[in-house]
Amino acid sequence: MIIQILGSGCTKCKTLEANARLAIEEGGLDASIKKITDLDQIMEMGVLMTPALAVDGTVLSVGKVLNPKQVLTLVSQQ
Repeated sequence: MIIQILGSGCTKCKTLEANARLAIEEGGLDASIKKITDLDQIMEMGVLMTPALAVDGTVLSVGKVLNPKQVLTLVSQQ
């Protein structure tokens, strides 16, 4: 599973990435994190507001800084 963090690298994006890393650790998930900062690629995924979280190319959250529990809940449903 690849968890994708979409954003320009702002503070909110970095916080979402850190929370995703915590969710992986806490949930014992077999997952890796990929940061996507290219605006064209972000827009191709249909995201107009960052930060966004996607799993294997499927966007699950847009414009929110999810806490680790919220990330784990969304990722576990995939």
